[in-house]
Amino acid sequence: MTAPDLDLGWLGFTSGAHLLVDRALRGAAPGAALHVVGGDPALGVHLRAWCRARGHEFAERPEGGYTVRGRPAERQRWVGAERAGAPGPDGLVRRPPAHWGLAARGALVEAGGPAVSSFDLDDRDVVWADLAPRLYAHAAAAQWDPATAVDWAAAVALPDEIEAAVVQVMTYLVENEQAALVIPARLLARVHPHFREVQQLLAVQAADEARHMEVFTRRALLHGAEMGTSSVGGRASLTTLQAEPDFSLASFLLSVLGEWSFLSLLAFLGDHAPDPITRQVTRLARVDEARHVAFGVAHLEHQSALDPTLRGKLRAAVERRHDALVDTAGLNADVFDALVVLAAGEWTPAAIARGYRAVEELNQTMDDGRRQRLARLGFPPDEAAELSALHTRNFM
Repeated sequence: MTAPDLDLGWLGFTSGAHLLVDRALRGAAPGAALHVVGGDPALGVHLRAWCRARGHEFAERPEGGYTVRGRPAERQRWVGAERAGAPGPDGLVRRPPAHWGLAARGALVEAGGPAVSSFDLDDRDVVWADLAPRLYAHAAAAQWDPATAVDWAAAVALPDEIEAAVVQVMTYLVENEQAALVIPARLLARVHPHFREVQQLLAVQAADEARHMEVFTRRALLHGAEMGTSSVGGRASLTTLQAEPDFSLASFLLSVLGEWSFLSLLAFLGDHAPDPITRQVTRLARVDEARHVAFGVAHLEHQSALDPTLRGKLRAAVERRHDALVDTAGLNADVFDALVVLAAGEWTPAAIARGYRAVEELNQTMDDGRRQRLARLGFPPDEAAELSALHTRNFM
């Protein structure tokens, strides 16, 4: 069977003629001959080179023009190609092969090519949560601009000691958010791109933390003060989070335990903020952090339904982290005192006592929340209470 002749007119290969030749060959049977004619002076030179690069046969015709014979079926470029996905609307497979690499899910993947070994988180049962696509859609719609979402002109001059307390707490928040940015960013680079919704969610989570770092730093330096103190115990606590290589355990320690406690802290700061800007930045951050916790809980609920040994692994992770931090001082004393001062609002014995009780109640609220999350993962009440008590005194 001979394909219809193709007249390129004056169109040359430097202007896109290859698109028409390629289209004509795709419409013909494998191995069919195509008669190509055209007025471009360099057509023969360029067509010959193009055919050689693609494995087609080329010949000049005595009567004028050129014959291009497409590759036979067994030599077609896409022989052996496969779809990077399963049938169905989501196309997810449990274990995408390494040679799919960066191919888009659902794309036709040409045979051959490099196997990417850096995507070691390549098991749906390890990284997935059915809630991930919806959480990503919510996250993408809920992004906010630090320059406009906060009314920075609403600055109120506070007494020096109250401002110092705000600066110290903001310094502590920045420190924690830096860890909360690095951990999802590190995990993101290991997730196989087949699970793109998880990658996207982790990327937005890192972007959230970057914004939080910006607004907390800006609030700390709003009146020209220097940043507060950073304790060894606090940094040691955050370092143990970074040291956890397992995706599910890192998500558990950071999001389910740490960021849940962080949510309570942000709510506390919103209630006791001495100025509108502090109230605004903690409220905005709290909305984002709630989404991070939701993904962590959903992921681990998915995991627990598949892995009956998961609760034992989670318990071991909490105990391992507790043992690593047992000799540290825990929460920076400057941070604790700053929280008391903010809750007190004034320097009277009765106010300080009230502020101290409020911080104790914050600790109890954090403990209650951790117990609830642990119960959702299947821990009985007594074990949930025990594990919550082992959580770092640094909150995160």
